[in-house]
Amino acid sequence: MTALPKHRPSSRRQGRRRATHTATTLAKIVVCKHCNQPKKVGFECANCKQS
Repeated sequence: MTALPKHRPSSRRQGRRRATHTATTLAKIVVCKHCNQPKKVGFECANCKQS
């Protein structure tokens, strides 16, 4: 048999969990190596279109 969750998480909890994950990982801003403009980590630069 497969593992089953002990309880069903509420929809309110799921929304908060998703929101905290994206806020902590995507908020980091670094300087692009090619054009020295600020960009988000893991995204391509809006100025030079390189990652």
